[in-house]
Amino acid sequence: MADRTPPLDVETLVALVDSGEIDTVVLAFPDMQGRLQGKRFAARFFLDEVLENGTEGCNYLLAVDTEMNTVDGYAMSSWESGYGDFAMRPDLGTLRRVPWNDGTALLLADLAWNDGTPVVAAPRQILRRQIERLAALGLTAQVGTELEFIVFKDTYEQAWDRGYRELTPANQYNIDYSVLGTGRIEPLLRRIRNEMAAAGLTVESAKGECNPGQHEIAFRYDEALVTCDQHAVYKTGTKEIASQEGVSITFMAKYNEREGNSCHIHLSLTDADGANAMAGPDGMSDLMRHFLAGQLAALRDFSLLYAPNINSYKRFQPGSFAPTAVAWGYDNRTCALRVVGHGRSLRFENRLPGGDVNPYLAVAGLIAAGLHGVEQKLELPEPCAGNAYDGGYEHVPATLREAAEVWESSPVARAAFGDEVVAHYRNMARVELAAFDAAVTDWELRRSFERH
Repeated sequence: MADRTPPLDVETLVALVDSGEIDTVVLAFPDMQGRLQGKRFAARFFLDEVLENGTEGCNYLLAVDTEMNTVDGYAMSSWESGYGDFAMRPDLGTLRRVPWNDGTALLLADLAWNDGTPVVAAPRQILRRQIERLAALGLTAQVGTELEFIVFKDTYEQAWDRGYRELTPANQYNIDYSVLGTGRIEPLLRRIRNEMAAAGLTVESAKGECNPGQHEIAFRYDEALVTCDQHAVYKTGTKEIASQEGVSITFMAKYNEREGNSCHIHLSLTDADGANAMAGPDGMSDLMRHFLAGQLAALRDFSLLYAPNINSYKRFQPGSFAPTAVAWGYDNRTCALRVVGHGRSLRFENRLPGGDVNPYLAVAGLIAAGLHGVEQKLELPEPCAGNAYDGGYEHVPATLREAAEVWESSPVARAAFGDEVVAHYRNMARVELAAFDAAVTDWELRRSFERH
């Protein structure tokens, strides 16, 4: 990555701690679900001890399910191996203030084993590896994530007590692009925008979406790792701000039968001079054509990285603006891959991910797929100019089970990520599928309680 000024430097942090303005430092890392896990330190202790030496965390944090239950099947962590620690090493480039928590700064960590070797299945390390592969070609990925969410007037505690049913959305009807609709909750949206800006993110806009209470706040693109770090901070911070305001927010891919929460990801490549390597004299460069062809070739193989949960696959419905076809097109929202912009802004958008995506894994998948296309010099097929839902294209996986099976058997995945990473995330899917298969759902109760 190029040198960049962090949102907060260490010298400023020291001054803020000395003045009493900062008294807490959070050191965290993204887990398999993209959630931030870590510790809150007394600021003086952080400066004296943790800044240079890091800290430790139990290695089960990359080997549990969503509910934090210990599960079997992970090579890195188990009862047999004693559930030891890994090291959390601060990345000073991520240091920032956290305006929604008084007196608090935050920075992210990379994970390593006691011998100093990286934890290769950690999401941040998986992305770093793909960024390094790009850098060897003199390329840098520029990425933007568009994360949608639904706001409810209920608190998180009220939502829990109600089993997440019969909640009151912040808007009662479709407010897509409605200024009136966003105005209804502008105090919340304004607070999120302003406090994210104060945390070092560059805010672009906020807009309403289709599902009642659904909104999107967009941020400026940046280098891949920076964008993913910001995505993780934003997602955690937004939930914390919502809680403080007495409301709740969900990023789940498909909350109900209406429009789901998407997280479209835009990616372009810059060369050593900062020029857009995807742009050619007459449109797309050869590099972009190969890179985009790689996206198509690996789309099904990498769907587990783009749609990592049972619920993720509920979004993929015809005519829903969520993709079902392995197809690309120019500014065509019926395709999984959409090419937009021109010249310096030329890029592609992957429309598969939902709001539940782990951005590190998804962006790593985009880079790895593109490199596969470049290395193999894959040819890009003709674009879809019509309705991809009805175009007879190959279908993206319809379930987590299908996606996990394709991932596990993919030679492209093994070549890009290695056997350890493939096995680790295949087991993550296995654990979720086993839990879901054992659950009795509301749907079953409604259909079967009296009538079966």
